[in-house]
Amino acid sequence: MYGHTTIDKAEKYSIFLTGPCSFTKEGEENKCCGTSDSLCHRDFDFQYPRETKDFESIFFPDDFFTHCFRALCCKGPPPARPEYDLVCIGLTGSGKTSLLSKLCSESPDSVVSTTGFSIKAVPFQNAILNVKELGGADNIRKYWSRYYQGSQGVIFVLDSASSEDDLEIARNELHSALQHPQLCTLPFLILANHQDKPAARSVQEVKKYFELEPLARGKRWILQPCSLDDMEALKDSFSQLISLLEEKDHEAVRM
Repeated sequence: MYGHTTIDKAEKYSIFLTGPCSFTKEGEENKCCGTSDSLCHRDFDFQYPRETKDFESIFFPDDFFTHCFRALCCKGPPPARPEYDLVCIGLTGSGKTSLLSKLCSESPDSVVSTTGFSIKAVPFQNAILNVKELGGADNIRKYWSRYYQGSQGVIFVLDSASSEDDLEIARNELHSALQHPQLCTLPFLILANHQDKPAARSVQEVKKYFELEPLARGKRWILQPCSLDDMEALKDSFSQLISLLEEKDHEAVRM
C-alpha cells in the first residue's frame, strides 16, 4: 500500500537520515551511504517530461516518514567513552607540556613549563585520557613517585636532540620508572620528541641507547618518534597506547 503525492514541475528532494536508509522510486533504487552513526544526506532529482499537462506521481511507502522520524528522534545517546588516568614524566625541556597542549587544541602562546604538576583531560574519539603531567626539574623529579598511585598508564617524553648528559639522565629516570612497583605492570608510551631538529636521534638509536629491549621485555611499551609538526603521528601514538590500555582492561575482566 502506498501513499500518493503529485507534482507538476521538476523538483529536487533532500533527505536527511541517521542510520542506513534507502529511497525507492518506480523502476529505480537509490541507496545512501549506509553509515550507522553519522548524519546521512542524499539528494534525489526527479525530472518530468513537459509534453503533456498530466501530473507525474511519486510513491512513498506508508511507513516511510515513520521510519525517518524514528531514526532522527528515537536514537539513544552514544555510549560513554572510557576514561584512563595517566602520568606523564620527562625532563624539563623535553616538550611534555607543548605536546599535551597541542593535543588539547590550546594556543601555543599559553604554554608555560610545568613546575609542579598539572592535569589535562585529553579527548580522543574512543577514550578520554586524564593526564597528570609532572615537572621535570632536578628538585621535582625526586618526588615523582608520590604521584604514581592510581595511574593506569605512563607517558615518558624525552628530547631526542638533547645533550649526552641530559640523555643519560633521561635514561636513568626511564629505567627507574619501568622498574617502579606502581608502574612496572602498566602500559608505557615513550615519545622521542623533537624529531624535527637536526641533532635528533632516530628511534633505533634511542632504543639501543636506552637498552629498552632487555629492560622492557615482557612489558607493554611503545617507542614512537614525534614532533609538534606531525600531529597525525602523535595522535596515532596515543591511539596505540589506548589499545594497550583496553587490552589491560579486558585482561582484568577475564581474571
